Amino acid sequence: MNIQHPARMDQAAFLAWMQGREERYELDRGRVVMMTGGSREHWQITANLLKALDARLDAGRYMVLPEFGVDVAPHSIRFPDVVVDVPGETRGDLKARAPVVIAEVLSPSSERVDLGDKAAEYLKLPSLMAYLVFAQDEMKAWLWARGPKGGFSPGPEVIEGEEAVARIAALEIELSLAEIYDRVRF
Repeated sequence: MNIQHPARMDQAAFLAWMQGREERYELDRGRVVMMTGGSREHWQITANLLKALDARLDAGRYMVLPEFGVDVAPHSIRFPDVVVDVPGETRGDLKARAPVVIAEVLSPSSERVDLGDKAAEYLKLPSLMAYLVFAQDEMKAWLWARGPKGGFSPGPEVIEGEEAVARIAALEIELSLAEIYDRVRF
């Protein structure tokens, strides 16, 4: 199937254009990029992460959302696997208002972007407290967490193994890798 989409757009045109489409897209510096589907492991990790975050965070203060839009630059909107946002004031919002946690699950085609370009974009968001990236072929995560002085460390903390825990001090939560990788076969 040959799908035609505009070569370049602004955010408003992109959000209007993508409504009702079955395929997944992102807007990367004005360019429409089609996203690939995920594997069974990808979606299991995502589902486990959604449940874990939802169980730990105050529902009155935070919303845990799958594949919700994040405005990262004037001509870019990303759709991470998981976004923790503050509740919106407008029905029908298509972008996060103030994302506090963003998480991606790596796939072979997304590793460079998720650990590189997207990390650089997300870490510039003033509301962000943590950016997490999860491998799907091993029990391993990369965590960028905002420190007590308000900044992020230059590189991520690498968390590995069944006993490992990702700590997001700003939100006073811990995520066990054993829980996030439950039912995932390696």
